[in-house]
Amino acid sequence: MSRIVHFEIHASDPERAIDFYTSVFGWNFHQWEGGDADYWLIMTGPDDEPGINGGLSRRRGDSPEDFAAINSYTCVVQVTDLDAVLEKITAAGGVMALPKSPVPGVGWVGYAKDTEGNIFGMMQPDPAAG
Repeated sequence: MSRIVHFEIHASDPERAIDFYTSVFGWNFHQWEGGDADYWLIMTGPDDEPGINGGLSRRRGDSPEDFAAINSYTCVVQVTDLDAVLEKITAAGGVMALPKSPVPGVGWVGYAKDTEGNIFGMMQPDPAAG
């Protein structure tokens, strides 16, 4: 069985996207020294905790249109307080894509759009949700 080991975010304005994800989730970014000047590595947390790290690349085409169907994988970020994160998202220039809703027996889920038009999800574990 093969597992996902890396994700990538595409951004028309990489610096704006870096500011967004740093302020919302506290992720760390550093420019890749491997050759592509328009690529940043993303550290989402300590290596001894579950999760994956990723990359950010300058978008090489048009940004997704509003209300267009999702045409890629959607990443879901685990959070401890979904309401607090939703406030951070709007403060950082993001918008809600789907409102907070329960997943019975699992937790609370919400979807947002970052400053670059990318949709991502968040999940707050809560077995009592529903």
